[in-house]
Amino acid sequence: MAEQNVLLREVLGAGLRQARTGQQRTLREISTAARVSLGYLSEVERGQKEASSELLAAICDALDIELADLLIDAGTALRPEAPVAVPVVVAPADQRETAHSDRLAAA
Repeated sequence: MAEQNVLLREVLGAGLRQARTGQQRTLREISTAARVSLGYLSEVERGQKEASSELLAAICDALDIELADLLIDAGTALRPEAPVAVPVVVAPADQRETAHSDRLAAA
């Protein structure tokens, strides 16, 4: 079976979408807060556009999530031993410290 290449932009987009939908927020709410067009945000979430670090930071701020957590989760999902279908999980703001502490303890 051929190995499927998963792109970073797709994993990041999935993580952003999961965070947004988990908060029950709309694309319009986040696009307004992040000062990015609704269409462009949609393309970023679908992995069709490569977002700059500045744009990722603005979207994460609008979602009240840490960019570092998004990147760590994306890196974990991209590991060769990780199943392709593993969703990126971004911890809600009130659970960040616990998730970060758990990662440090596991290292």
